[in-house]
Amino acid sequence: MASTPPSEPPEPAVRQGEPERAGGAEHALPDAASAREWLATMTLIRRFEERAGEMYARAKVGGFLHLSIGEEATIVGSARALRDSDYLISTYRSHGHALVRGTPPENVMAELFGRVDGCSHGRGGSMHMFDLSRRFMGGYGIVGGNLPIAAGIALSSDYRNTDEVTLCTFGDGASNQGTFGETLNLAALWRLPVVFMVTNNQFGMGTSLRRHSAVTDLQRKGESLGVPGMRCDGMDVLDTHAVVAEAVERVRSERRPLLVEAVTYRFRGHSMADPEQYRSKEEVASWRERDPIPAFAELLEHEGVIDEGEQQRMDADAIARVDAAVEFADSSPFPAPESLYDDVYVLDQQSQGWYSVQTAAAIAGNNSAGAGGGGHQKDGGAEPSANDEIPQQLTQALAAGEDRERPEDGA
Repeated sequence: MASTPPSEPPEPAVRQGEPERAGGAEHALPDAASAREWLATMTLIRRFEERAGEMYARAKVGGFLHLSIGEEATIVGSARALRDSDYLISTYRSHGHALVRGTPPENVMAELFGRVDGCSHGRGGSMHMFDLSRRFMGGYGIVGGNLPIAAGIALSSDYRNTDEVTLCTFGDGASNQGTFGETLNLAALWRLPVVFMVTNNQFGMGTSLRRHSAVTDLQRKGESLGVPGMRCDGMDVLDTHAVVAEAVERVRSERRPLLVEAVTYRFRGHSMADPEQYRSKEEVASWRERDPIPAFAELLEHEGVIDEGEQQRMDADAIARVDAAVEFADSSPFPAPESLYDDVYVLDQQSQGWYSVQTAAAIAGNNSAGAGGGGHQKDGGAEPSANDEIPQQLTQALAAGEDRERPEDGA
């Protein structure tokens, strides 16, 4: 007889509405220049996200918009634990990750606006930022969809015998997806150099952690799959950096995956369409008391790294940069209609893209006839029948030079 499920969900590792320090350890500051850069980048991400929300309300941004306000310490602390040669792959909440990897805010804002100067040429929008030159391998709209891709990137690094590491970020809700178990199992089996970082912001969309996951101590979710876990205070940039840096170096040297849980909180809704009826204003206010940006600024001022007015100057500079990004994005043109098929594999001769996969009926017919297949003869030549699977040929595309880099890509 099946057991009766408990009437109340199990207690979470971090109680809803009661922010606790997940790390707790004291960490030394980085050098002064790095500390200031961390604070400036966190501030830029905050101001960028706020303005992105405003632009969405003004119908400048289409589709969905997911903001990372409140999670800046998790973004900056983890990314600064990577080398430039390492890879970062994100979720649909990806604006901050593009910025922290160095993508100019102008190109990120232009992407939100769907303009040609966006980092994905206006074709990705909010959920699909991408910057290969900075090894930011994109945001992904499918929950948990980035995990197997991260494993593939890590497999490539391993296959090429490099010491690259891939950092894969995802939300607590994604830890319930099938891709989580499948990817962690394969990564452990093949000893792939991946740090999986679950950003535990307490909610999977509008469902609290204790109601969507039987295991609320998320750092332990990978143990049965051979992936040990660690935890950091995602509201503390120093603790996040220290824990992720340790994980990255262990993965780099041991060539085995690790799981890091970053305990954090988003101050805004899941997306701009979220009415936020699942949490109280008091709960949000209690977490806002641990806002990572003023907390880090206060620490730097106390330690003499910045003076009394430097944080305000950083804030003014961030606002000015975002203002310029909005102006740039608004003046950038939309992609031209004739570019609709650019970067698309097109199987239709009438709609040929930049790297279109074309059919070669004569070759297909000859192959079919030579193999004694279903092609029939006409005027001494081979012609494929309607029932044949016509193989797609790259010959014509290669002959036309469509494999070469386009000038605007800067080969």
